[in-house]
Amino acid sequence: MADWWQTWLEPPAARRVGWVDVSRPSLWICVVSILFNPTFWNVVAQHEYRHKTITRILGGRRYLGCYMLAATIFTLGIVRDHLYQLALLEQPVHPTLLHPAVRVAAVLLFAVGTVLVVSSMWALGVTGTYLGDYFGILMDAMVTGFPFNVLSDPMYVGSTLNFVAVALWFARPAGLVLSALVWLTYRVALCFEGPFTARIYREAAEKKAAAAKKAAERKAAATPSRAPYATRSQTRKRAL
Repeated sequence: MADWWQTWLEPPAARRVGWVDVSRPSLWICVVSILFNPTFWNVVAQHEYRHKTITRILGGRRYLGCYMLAATIFTLGIVRDHLYQLALLEQPVHPTLLHPAVRVAAVLLFAVGTVLVVSSMWALGVTGTYLGDYFGILMDAMVTGFPFNVLSDPMYVGSTLNFVAVALWFARPAGLVLSALVWLTYRVALCFEGPFTARIYREAAEKKAAAAKKAAERKAAATPSRAPYATRSQTRKRAL
């Protein structure tokens, strides 16, 4: 642990200078982690929606299942961030990124990214953030407040900005490459998440409408008709 901190705190000039060192295994381990995380949660969540595997294993407790998946995704995120830091430790520094203005930009980007991520989680809650809709835990209405009134996917944007900020702060070009991979991975994930989530809410709305229609039909069938009485009354009036 002491060596780790010493590596971070040593003067940047003492580190290797260059762009990206692709010979480092830590770089490729980080790449695998970046690609794995969204793939994992999309596959698991969509399987849960179709087959309810997690919910059945937990005896129908879908909220518990959602919380367990949330804890797993959160832990995987921490592991990915740690692997990202380890990968940067072994990557060369570029002199251009050592300019003080770059450090200022890094701080600003990290602040903006953190605000986007935290405010998104606050607005969505645990179940909204961690795929609760795949467990049938649907939100009453679409969240339209900040930061969703600024960006359609603020959590992904904020997370990417944080990666870029760390890369700039430590002047590692490899971090910028990995940040671009993070952004690309999120874009691909959204191609699956967006339509699937829309499908979940569309099917839920159709089921709700069908249930309301059946309830109205049952109510109408249970209500006695006044038509025969009205007909008999009119017949008596004509006879008089």
